[in-house]
Amino acid sequence: MPEVTAVQLTRWSEALSGIARTGLGFTESLYERERFEEILKVAADMRHAAGASSLADAAEHVQEWMGQVGQGVAGYVTPKLAVGAVVGNDAGELLLVQRADSGVWLYPTGWCDVGYSASEVVIKEVLEETGIHCEPLRLIAVLDGLRLGFTSVPLYSLVFACRATGGELKAHPLECRDVGWFSEDNLPSPLAGKERWGPPAFAALRGEPVEVVFDAPRRPVWEEHTEPGHPPQPGRD
Repeated sequence: MPEVTAVQLTRWSEALSGIARTGLGFTESLYERERFEEILKVAADMRHAAGASSLADAAEHVQEWMGQVGQGVAGYVTPKLAVGAVVGNDAGELLLVQRADSGVWLYPTGWCDVGYSASEVVIKEVLEETGIHCEPLRLIAVLDGLRLGFTSVPLYSLVFACRATGGELKAHPLECRDVGWFSEDNLPSPLAGKERWGPPAFAALRGEPVEVVFDAPRRPVWEEHTEPGHPPQPGRD
């Protein structure tokens, strides 16, 4: 039997907790509420086994999840939504930031804010994190952060190719350690997930036609690999 990874445990934990919290948001049955709360306890144990929780014990995580339970539609648990910005300049260089929390390099990212379109959030986040003004040109990727191990928070990231239009490099004092322009053959390290987003990102910066990259469905959905006879789509698994 293949060894279970921390990424798998985290994803399964979040899936179970989402099912349980959604159930708690819709059910009026005391019996069902008890069952859903038991599922939350199992999910919390899995999350701690994966080392993906900063809380002292699983019981605290159950309490945190219970505090997030809403009623009706507000209680339907879905992934959070974030944006990413692949910004290029006239020299064909890519704008990267070094995250303050981890020291890892990545393109500018941020949570989607209420009242803004996704492309407007891109403009705002790039300016806040780097001091650079940009124009979003096209969507190049829709990525599942949990599946790819980018994050322990359930999220979908909408990645846009953008063109720099002005501004001066200035790293955000709280969110970024550093910021800079980098060519494809001179990228900083450590760089998060380059093998996934790098090829379409630099192809887009070169002006080449790029299909939107997304995570192809597994067969069955909850298996980590596609079955024989069902190869993954190129660049999309």
